[in-house]
Amino acid sequence: MRLSDQCFRCLYENEKRNTPDESYLSEVRDALNRWDVSESAPYMNYVIRGIYEKHFGKSSRYSKIKKQFNDFVLSMADSIRARINSSDDPLKASLFMARVGNYIDFGALKDVSPEDFIRLLSDCSLSREDEAAYLSFVCSCTSAKSFLLIADNSGEIVLDTLMLEQMKKRFPQLDLHVMVRGGEVLNDATVEDAHHAGTDGIAKIIGCGAAIAGVEYEMLSEEAKAVFDAADLILAKGQGNYETLNGCGKHVFFSFLCKCDVFMQHFKVPRYTGMLIEE
Repeated sequence: MRLSDQCFRCLYENEKRNTPDESYLSEVRDALNRWDVSESAPYMNYVIRGIYEKHFGKSSRYSKIKKQFNDFVLSMADSIRARINSSDDPLKASLFMARVGNYIDFGALKDVSPEDFIRLLSDCSLSREDEAAYLSFVCSCTSAKSFLLIADNSGEIVLDTLMLEQMKKRFPQLDLHVMVRGGEVLNDATVEDAHHAGTDGIAKIIGCGAAIAGVEYEMLSEEAKAVFDAADLILAKGQGNYETLNGCGKHVFFSFLCKCDVFMQHFKVPRYTGMLIEE
């Protein structure tokens, strides 16, 4: 899923909200105007961040927000775990609750509300398509030996960890890996966030090698490429991972909420509709 005119406008408007500096914004416009639309929005965001750092230096814009939502979801972890464990199918409950965690996305949304997150989490109703994809997911896990979760956002990583607890219980033969971002980008989860969430107690954590809000294979570190290539089954969370990985040729399940107009139009669904797609 590659850049559209809407993606270009969104990327530019986000930077315009962050700073009125015309010299910087002019360079951003130049980059957007000359870029090939075959590239992904996460890659263009990576290019724009390089321009930002050239003008203003490294940014810690999202560090406070990341800690806030990691701690917020961690404060709910015991009650969410109890809800998962009391369900008829704890793995299913954990998988779709983790999908709701994809709401915590300051790249796609102007405002992220704890109240809206709780509301979405309270209603994890599933579609027929969800049910069919879940059954295929379980079948795939049964025969797989290595599983890779490609994480997306901070806060969300806490729910991913609760899901991985259920994966470990249900499929003890699986070698579990979690790939996070290779550096600070938006409010995406990094190695530090995964450790804070306790993910390292369940799975092996690896950074992807680059500070990009998606997975561009050529930008992966050699270690990350090895883990990616060896995975029998991949679960990729979030819109950015879908944008960069759909059509990659691997057995991937994509899990995300449709949060922006491009995704809503592409899948013909209302905002915050959850998707579980097997490719």
